[in-house]
Amino acid sequence: MSETEWEALCDGCGKCCLNKLEDEDSGDVALTRVACRLLDDTTCRCAHYQTRHQFVPDCIVLKPSTIEQHMYWLPKTCAYRLLHKGEHLPDWHPLISGTPETVHAAGVSMRGSTVSELEVADEDWEDHIIDEPI
Repeated sequence: MSETEWEALCDGCGKCCLNKLEDEDSGDVALTRVACRLLDDTTCRCAHYQTRHQFVPDCIVLKPSTIEQHMYWLPKTCAYRLLHKGEHLPDWHPLISGTPETVHAAGVSMRGSTVSELEVADEDWEDHIIDEPI
């Protein structure tokens, strides 16, 4: 798979850009609606994707060779996760539907429902835990 094909798997839900909390004892990961400072809440895409490491040095680069180590925090609906597990993409995925709007219409994305990490203190993230959409 080429890099362009790999990148096209992203459905644009924005969930991977949400800050997560991991329970030290159980290893469970909870999503918060607290988003990376670079997430555009309208498009659910990184506002500075190509240069994101200049702003967020620890932003994870997901690759076929590293997906296994990141599976535990990837959203349940993530195409990278689904394909790695041998599952099919849902009908709302842009590669199936032909339009990036279906992820939003299906209620899977975080469009309009995040708050920037610049606005919430780290110790208050727990107040923003959410259930994963769909």
